[in-house]
Amino acid sequence: MNGLRAVTNPPSAMVILGITVAAYLFQSMNQVESMRLLALWPLGTPEQINFSGIGVLDTGFGPWQLLTYGLMHGGIGHLFFNMFALYMFGLPIEQAWGSRRFVIYYIVCIVGAGLVQLATAAATGGIYPTIGASGGVFGLLLAFGMMYPNQRILLLIPPIPIRAKYFVIGYGLLTLFFGVTGTMAGVAHFAHLGGMLFGLGMILYWGRSDYRRRQR
Repeated sequence: MNGLRAVTNPPSAMVILGITVAAYLFQSMNQVESMRLLALWPLGTPEQINFSGIGVLDTGFGPWQLLTYGLMHGGIGHLFFNMFALYMFGLPIEQAWGSRRFVIYYIVCIVGAGLVQLATAAATGGIYPTIGASGGVFGLLLAFGMMYPNQRILLLIPPIPIRAKYFVIGYGLLTLFFGVTGTMAGVAHFAHLGGMLFGLGMILYWGRSDYRRRQR
C-alpha cells in the first residue's frame, strides 16, 4: 500500500490508564472541587460537611459519581498499585475479549462497586467519600483468575510467585475478613468485593449468551 502502515488504536486498558492519571493530576490541582463533585458521596449526605484536611464542602450525591469516583485516588501509591494492576491484568483480558467487552466489564465493576459502597454506607450511617479504581481492579483480578487459573503471578509484596486462582481466592477471603471485622478502617472492602461480584455476574451472563448463540 505504497509503504503506508495501518494505524491501530491503543488498547482500551491503556486509554483508561491515561485518563485516570490525567484525572489524578486534575485532582491534585483542584482538590476541593474534585472531591466535592467527583468523589462518591453517600445518599443523604448533608449539603455541607466539614471534611478533614480540606474544610467545609458543599456536598451531595450525584449519579455521575458512580463512575467518576473510579478516576480519583488517595495518593500516588494508591494510583500506582491500581494502575499497575490495570496494566498487568487488563491487557491480557482485553486481548482475549476485545476492547468493547473489556470496557463494558470494567465500567460495570466500577459502578457495581459504587452501588455496594452506597448500600454499605446506608447500613452503617457513615458519611465519607469513596475514591479509587479498586472496584474495577478487583473485577479484573477475578476475570484473570477465571481465565488463566494456573498462570503464575509474581507478587510485589511479598515477591513470591502464586497461581492466579489461589491469589484471587485468598485476596477475596482476606478482603471479606477485613470488611466484616472492620480491620484497616478507611478502606472500602465491601466495595472491592462488589466489583468482584458484579464482574462475576457479567462473566456468567456473557457465558450464557455466548452458549445460546452457538446453539442457534
